[in-house]
Parts: sequence; structure tokens; C-alpha cells
Amino acid sequence: MNECCDGKYAEVVNRCIGSKIWLLMEGEKEFVGTLKGFDAFVNLMLEDVTEYEITSEGRKITKLDQILLNGTQVAILVPGGSPYLE
Repeated sequence: MNECCDGKYAEVVNRCIGSKIWLLMEGEKEFVGTLKGFDAFVNLMLEDVTEYEITSEGRKITKLDQILLNGTQVAILVPGGSPYLE
């Protein structure tokens, strides 16, 4: 298991490796993708990613092959994917 400052959180994140997750970030962005791994700072590596950004014009959707997200910006991690119909 990866080392982390909070063992319970790391345990949950570790069980999500290889699964689809939904991340709500600080600010106006959300990401849905397959969790490939994380580090001691809970920076998260995702593949097959959909980024949702709320703008004044509405919701902007961007598809990405992969992304590395700063763990300090994650507000909520939801195992199982997105509530949005993709």
C-alpha cells in the first residue's frame, strides 16, 4: 500500500486503483477517470479522463488521456465514476 499522512484515506484510495472515480476539486472543476496510482501526498494519476469545468457559459467538457492532480486540491473522492451521463 502507498504511504500517506492519513492511513484510512490512503486505504480507501488504494482500493480504488484500477477503478473509475469521480473527483470534486476545490473551485469549479470535476474529473472522472480511472485511478492508476497515488503518492505519499495523495497526488492522483488518472487515465481516460473527462474534465468538467463550470464556466459562466455553462459546463465545459474536456477529454484527456491522462492527468496528474494535486492531492491538496481534491475536496471529495467518489468511487464508482460520475453522476453525469457521458
